[in-house]
Amino acid sequence: MTTLAKPAMRPARPEFSSGPCAKRPGWTPENLQNAVLGRSHRSKLGKTRLQDAIERTRQVLEVPDDFLIGIVPGSDTGAVEMAMWSMLGPKPVQLLAFESFGKDWVTDVTKQLKLPAEVLDAPYGELPDLTKVRKDADLVFTWNGTTSGVRVPNADFIAADREGITICDATSAAFAQDLDWAKLDVVTFSWQKALGGEGAHGILILSPRAVARLESYTPAWPMPKLFRMTKAGKLAKDIFEGATINTPSMLCVEDAIDALKWGAQIGGLAEMQRRADANLAALAAWVEKTDWVDFLAADPATRSNTSVCLKVVDARVTALADDAQADFAKKLASVLEKEGAALDIGGYRDAPAGLRIWCGATVETSDIEALTPWLDWAFASTLEQLQAA
Repeated sequence: MTTLAKPAMRPARPEFSSGPCAKRPGWTPENLQNAVLGRSHRSKLGKTRLQDAIERTRQVLEVPDDFLIGIVPGSDTGAVEMAMWSMLGPKPVQLLAFESFGKDWVTDVTKQLKLPAEVLDAPYGELPDLTKVRKDADLVFTWNGTTSGVRVPNADFIAADREGITICDATSAAFAQDLDWAKLDVVTFSWQKALGGEGAHGILILSPRAVARLESYTPAWPMPKLFRMTKAGKLAKDIFEGATINTPSMLCVEDAIDALKWGAQIGGLAEMQRRADANLAALAAWVEKTDWVDFLAADPATRSNTSVCLKVVDARVTALADDAQADFAKKLASVLEKEGAALDIGGYRDAPAGLRIWCGATVETSDIEALTPWLDWAFASTLEQLQAA
C-alpha cells in the first residue's frame, strides 16, 4: 500500500475526457424533450431546430453576421475535409503541424490531394516558427492542439492583407479561446468538445472570402457528395440555413441547443472562457508545487486552457525506456479510473506518454481542485508498484 493517504473526496463529476467532453453542469436527458424525433429533418419543424442551433452558435460564439454557419457530417474532421477538398489548389499551401490532427491534415493534403504543400512543423509541446507563414499562400492549421496541449496565442502571424485563405481547425479552441475572425476564413469545430455535446456532427463556418473561393474555383479531383457546397458554380446557401447535406441526428441537435442555451444563460462567450481559464489556473497551481509532473507545453503563452497535457518528469520514471514510460502513464490513468476519480485522461495514442485533462467550460473548477490530490495519490501508488516489480 502507498504511504500517501487516499484522498477523502472525489470529483463530483469525474468526466475529464477530451472528447466527447463532460456534459454541461445540470444536464439531464429531460432537457432534450423538444427533440424532433420520428420526423424528417427537412420538415418545417426539423429545419427550425437546425436553424435554431445555427443562430445560437452565432450568438454565443460571437460569429460575425456576414459569416455562414453550417452543420455538416463527420464531426470536426468532416468539416475540415470539406474545406480542404473544396478550396485548396489555386494557391500555394502551408500547413502547421504540431500535434496529431495537424499531421493528419498534412497527410490528406500531400498524399490524398497530392498538392505540393510546405509543412511548418514542431515537436509536441512546441509551436512551429510562425514567422514563416506567407500571406500569398493558403494556410491550414489547428488553433489549439487537442493532443499536444499547445495553442497559438493569437492570430498576429496571419497577414490582414493576405492573398490566401485560412482554414482553422478550432475544435478544442471554440468557446474557450479568442478566435480572431478577421484573420480566419474557415473555422471548424464539433459539439463534442467545448459544448460537451454528442459526436458525429461538425460545424463549418465560412467567411465571405471563403465563399468567394468556393464560387471562383473548381477542384481538379472528383468531389464526394458529402463535400459538395456549390451548385452550378454558386454556393448552396441552403446548407447554411438548416438544410444539411445528409441526415443529422435531431437528438444531437437538441443536445447542442441545450448546451448553447446554457452558455448564453451563464454569461456567453466571456464566461465560458473565464471558466476554462479558471480550470487551467487551478491545475497550474498544483503543477507549480508538484515535482513529479509538468506541462507538455513549456511556454505558458501557448498553453491550452482546454486540452491540458501533462508529462511525468520524475527521474525514476524518465529513466525508463520509452515503452515503459508509456506503460507507467497508462497504469496511472487506469488507477484513477478504477477509483472513479478521473475517467479517460490518458494521453492521446500518438502523443508523448502522459495525461490529458479537459479543462473546458463544462468542467467545474471544484472538480479540478478535487482531482489534484488524486493525481498525487495515483502517482505514488503507481510508482510503488513499479518499484516493487
